[in-house]
Amino acid sequence: MALPAPAWKLKDLDGHEVSSDQFKGKVVVLDFWATWCGPCVEEIPGYVALQKKYGADGLVIVGVSLDRTGPARVKQFVQANAMNYTIVMGEDEIVEAFGNFSAIPTTFLISRDGRILNQKTGAAAPEEYEKLVKAALN
Repeated sequence: MALPAPAWKLKDLDGHEVSSDQFKGKVVVLDFWATWCGPCVEEIPGYVALQKKYGADGLVIVGVSLDRTGPARVKQFVQANAMNYTIVMGEDEIVEAFGNFSAIPTTFLISRDGRILNQKTGAAAPEEYEKLVKAALN
């Protein structure tokens, strides 16, 4: 049985609040990443493609940046990499809420009813991860 995902509230790169409540009824890929993390950066094109392909079907990708340099640096990175999905600035509390994992990227796939379907640490092949996303959307 899949565990319920913790509720969270974080600020986006413009300082607006984004919360898990906004995505009820959607399939959410919650990706903990940082601009300095090689495997994290490697996965970005795959997430951009998934958001494009499945956004209309109810997929929401949320990148939780664990960068300590602040939103301005992350914003430049997001623009430079044409990231088309929601980016929020992570805090220790959300990492703790999701099990205090120690490596990034750590990514959670959350069902439409708010349950954690999959947790992965490290980069995955985009086509493998897409299979999980498609199954969650159906």
